Amino acid sequence: MKKMLMIAAAAAFMTSGLVVTEAVAGTEAKCKACHNFTAANKVGPGLAGVVGRAAGKHEGFKYSSDLGGANWNWDEAHLRKWMCSSKDAIKEFTGNDHAKTKMPPQKVCDAAKQDEVLAFLKSI
Repeated sequence: MKKMLMIAAAAAFMTSGLVVTEAVAGTEAKCKACHNFTAANKVGPGLAGVVGRAAGKHEGFKYSSDLGGANWNWDEAHLRKWMCSSKDAIKEFTGNDHAKTKMPPQKVCDAAKQDEVLAFLKSI
């Protein structure tokens, strides 16, 4: 019985790791050129802890004036819109048709791909 529990626990651990591994592969391809997966900034702000973080407030990163003045948090809804088109999202989120961000649109609009990215972001 003890052996069965150990096998079940190992299978659960490996399965959850597989989901994160798939998410890492998809996310790395899109994100790592500009972002670190730690708190350290690169061309873009560090992504560790981004889910739930106040937008435009990551310490040490110089944001565009529009994103620096953000009054929202990076919840799933905001992140999904941002992944699809940061250029459109910044305008929607600020209510300013002329708002800009330094981040180019990534065009990750497919819900399944967004799910992978979100799973990864939640894991770091």
